[in-house]
Amino acid sequence: MTTPVKKPTRPVEGPVRRMPGWAKALTALVLVLVVLFAGLRLSVVPGLKDLFGSETQDRSGPALLKSVQDISRYDAASGNFQVVVDLEKDTRFLPDAIRGTRTLYVGAGTVDAFVDLGKVGEDDVRVNGERTSATLRLPHAALGKPALDPDRSYAVSKQRGLLDRLGDLFSDNPNGEQAVQKLAARHIGEAAKDSELKARAESNTTAMLRGLLTSLGFEEVRVTYGT
Repeated sequence: MTTPVKKPTRPVEGPVRRMPGWAKALTALVLVLVVLFAGLRLSVVPGLKDLFGSETQDRSGPALLKSVQDISRYDAASGNFQVVVDLEKDTRFLPDAIRGTRTLYVGAGTVDAFVDLGKVGEDDVRVNGERTSATLRLPHAALGKPALDPDRSYAVSKQRGLLDRLGDLFSDNPNGEQAVQKLAARHIGEAAKDSELKARAESNTTAMLRGLLTSLGFEEVRVTYGT
């Protein structure tokens, strides 16, 4: 007597879940973006970088003349300065990794030294009867405001905490360098005061006036400074 062979029973399978159409489209879009990004970074697709390259357009309006100011000063000397600014801002009871900034900035700029000839009055200029000798009394040289050169000034490094990085995302001026620029200008101005820039300006002004008056026929020219 033969024993009937039972066929193995197949497990009952549930309904097959298919990926929704929107998920397929999103996956395809992500793959396309990944391929394009890889092509841009690795330049594996010729001409792809040019196709998605950035373009800069200047849409600024025309500059308007707001005012005109007469200048009577003689710029007699100019000093070039450079300073390294290390500005750190910390928050009490919070580590620097959470809240705090530190910026290392190289500031380069100039300071002009000038003599204001507009302050010279009639009593400050004396000429003898033969017009061969002249004595001039001028105000001491002064320093102009420091002017930073954007082409030679730059940030070396910037360290920011997590909260500062998040704040930059919602700020109108992320990573602003206004604070370090003001500090660099202040240090440059202080360095100009300690330099011999004003003395050089007075010496150059004296040489200019002597050369000018000598060419007009004066044999003796004396220039003094102070009120």
